[in-house]
Amino acid sequence: MLKTRLDRIQRDIEELAKFTCVEGIGCTRFTYTKEFAGARDYIVAEMKAAGLDVREDAVGIIIGRMEGKNPNAPVIMTGSHFDTVKTGGRFDGPAGVTAALETARTLHDEGFVPEVPIEFVALPEEEGARFGSGLFGSRAICGQLKPGEIENNRDWDGISVAEAMREYGLDPAKAAEAQRKPGEIGKFIELHIEQGPLLEKNKIDIGIVDAIVGLRVLNVHVHGRSDHAGNTPMHMRADTMLAAAKAITAGTEKAIALGEGTVMTCGRLETVPGAFNIVAKETFFQIDCRSKTLANVDKVLEVVRASLDKSCEEYAGLSYDMEEMVFASELPMQPEIKDVLRQSADEAGITYTDMLSGAGHDAMIMGSICGAAMVFVPSKDGRSHVPEEWTDYEDLQKGVEVVYRTVKQLASEK
Repeated sequence: MLKTRLDRIQRDIEELAKFTCVEGIGCTRFTYTKEFAGARDYIVAEMKAAGLDVREDAVGIIIGRMEGKNPNAPVIMTGSHFDTVKTGGRFDGPAGVTAALETARTLHDEGFVPEVPIEFVALPEEEGARFGSGLFGSRAICGQLKPGEIENNRDWDGISVAEAMREYGLDPAKAAEAQRKPGEIGKFIELHIEQGPLLEKNKIDIGIVDAIVGLRVLNVHVHGRSDHAGNTPMHMRADTMLAAAKAITAGTEKAIALGEGTVMTCGRLETVPGAFNIVAKETFFQIDCRSKTLANVDKVLEVVRASLDKSCEEYAGLSYDMEEMVFASELPMQPEIKDVLRQSADEAGITYTDMLSGAGHDAMIMGSICGAAMVFVPSKDGRSHVPEEWTDYEDLQKGVEVVYRTVKQLASEK
């Protein structure tokens, strides 16, 4: 018999989905917006109702704490992010926040007093959908924010992270205060939707993540010259779009050849002046490259650079620059936590399988300072980052149940 409550889980997902700036098309909730503030207020209220001591830290991370008998012991932490991509779904991120809320409520209902502190968290800007540099909350916790990032990273309207923080009610000058002390966090557990088809296809209740892929996200800016599309010979052009296309193709082919879960994606590309009959004098694109090993990621990016270098040699007037926006090494999940996850699933009669995460998550960053683990729940048709993203509430509850049982077990250990 499951101890968590389906009705509360469903309510969380549906209430959080209401905080969107694009009505009728999935869920769009960018960090530090009024919709984000509305979701924050809902989460804070639910945490307080579960008896937690609630605070918002220097970068907007919501933290609900259940004190332990040993308040100085390393914290057991669980949660996920509550921002979304543009016109995304209602489960990516909020499913893990819901797991944290329902775990807190269930423990509160039982009158559970942990041996060590438990913190339930909701994190900002994991997706990077507003400011282009994701995993922001977890990187702040781990002291991995880049110098100048808060002042220089801007959204589509030119608003910097710092400006948005001020408008939201935070002081960007205090952002470093979000970093936690060494040893303060002992374990981090995150529930997330799979964002792939395997669990649904194989009719397995949950996935226990074995490792998270390594990844790099790069901004690439190619500089050239505008010319007439009809009267400029091909060999005399400084065509930035052509150089970008060759580099993207070369990197994609290298990723395919390497295998081992290596993938390269270019989902954003912009040209200037952006007219069909003018050679593009500037092209901007972003590369997202991931693999089971970071060495494979670097091999792909070496091919991209080599292709751009070759284009610059062949066509006078071409140049380019690259900037790394996100970096994370591949990360094995902690065996000790995985063992408790399996035990919890067995006790609840929930089926599971070990699996690789091809997506980056906050757990990937948190794993740099503490033991980390992840639970996946099925995604209908493997869809995610789209309005059609869906996980049946009964499937989500099974994942939440495993998180609840695991957190309780770990927090019971002296």
